[in-house]
Amino acid sequence: MPPALLDCVPLLDAVDQLAGRYRSLPQSRLRRAAAVGLALARELSAEAQRLEHPDAPVRQMPDDGMFVIAEQIAVSGHDLAAALAAHPDRQGQDVLDRALRRVAETAAEL
Repeated sequence: MPPALLDCVPLLDAVDQLAGRYRSLPQSRLRRAAAVGLALARELSAEAQRLEHPDAPVRQMPDDGMFVIAEQIAVSGHDLAAALAAHPDRQGQDVLDRALRRVAETAAEL
């Protein structure tokens, strides 16, 4: 029997909501929150890369400035959800749970 597909909708919703919050921050708050958001985007991106190419080195998401953090969070979260959907056999539930926890922690820091 094939492995069960993971429900990635909560991850997609969480990263979209967090990205929206980052987009709406005033510049003074965005400046303070940018490093935390970039760290999250990098973590999500690295998880997706490890799922998609387990034998390849992980490429770090660049720091393109505070005004693109929201997009980096959204893109990396959607990439991870796609990787989880394509690779449900790689302990995906643990990866999904960890990602949801990190998104929630980042949201709580805002």
